[in-house]
Amino acid sequence: MNKTDRLLAIVLELQRKGMQRAEDLAATFETSVRTIYRDVQALCEAGVPIIGAPGQGYSLVEGYFLPPVSFTVEEAVTLLIGTEFVAQRFDAEYMKKAEASRSKIEAILPPPIRAEVARVQNTMKLLAFRDAAKDEKESTTLRLIRRALLEGRKVQFHYAKRAPDKDGNRNSFRSAAPYGLVFTSGRWMLLAHCDLRQSLRHFRLSRMSDVSLLDETYRLPADFNLLDYRPPDDRNASVRLLLQPQMADLVLESFHFYLEATEVTDAGIIATLRVRQPEEVLQAVLGWGAEILVLEPESLIERVREEAEKIIKRY
Repeated sequence: MNKTDRLLAIVLELQRKGMQRAEDLAATFETSVRTIYRDVQALCEAGVPIIGAPGQGYSLVEGYFLPPVSFTVEEAVTLLIGTEFVAQRFDAEYMKKAEASRSKIEAILPPPIRAEVARVQNTMKLLAFRDAAKDEKESTTLRLIRRALLEGRKVQFHYAKRAPDKDGNRNSFRSAAPYGLVFTSGRWMLLAHCDLRQSLRHFRLSRMSDVSLLDETYRLPADFNLLDYRPPDDRNASVRLLLQPQMADLVLESFHFYLEATEVTDAGIIATLRVRQPEEVLQAVLGWGAEILVLEPESLIERVREEAEKIIKRY
């Protein structure tokens, strides 16, 4: 980064984060503290109102804003792709905001840059599977949970579990304190403290129904930070599969999340999966038919037999 770019970046950093120490700025821009001192002096001489507080750092005078900046083609494309993603994957309110942001970004671009951005955009496209009914349902759920997060209110809902409980029930009624929303692997997930389980749980929005906000409020733990949160790996069960070599690559794509190890043998490729419970992969195993042989555990082998017998009876 040259000096001119760094001076602009320092102003943007102070405008965005507020008070910053010289050491923090030096670490951000990978330069020396002495260089930051010189840069701040140069900015002050150029008329940028920077205040230095001994022992605290630098900040901009309150009310000062950097004039509008120009975008490179790559920066403009990045922003417009971001608005397209938000328009596709967020609720209706954010969709409108994304479309408005897109119009404003395109409006301020100089004609040559706008034309080049359009040319680059024509080389890429975001595709999302659209199901109008499901999209509307998930959009409503997303909007309610966003509101709950902002207002610090608990939510209640019915949740469809992946596997039935001991009584054969797949649905359960929950109330929870939302900690955050996470978009992963093409799905929205809610991280929340579940009142029923008395611990943090992950809920897929597509499995939630009858969502409503409660009057009961909550506070996030002082030490909780969504950006730093890493879910515990509770996949403690093991599943071993024997795959036919000619189809192994395609089959393993279906199990990439669970895959722990593979081993080439004379009989075929043995894949070891780590799961929470073996039934998690039952449907995927059945979907590949004779291309997969379950080696262990015995409980999963028995479930495959039972399902195969049910299929034969139906036909």
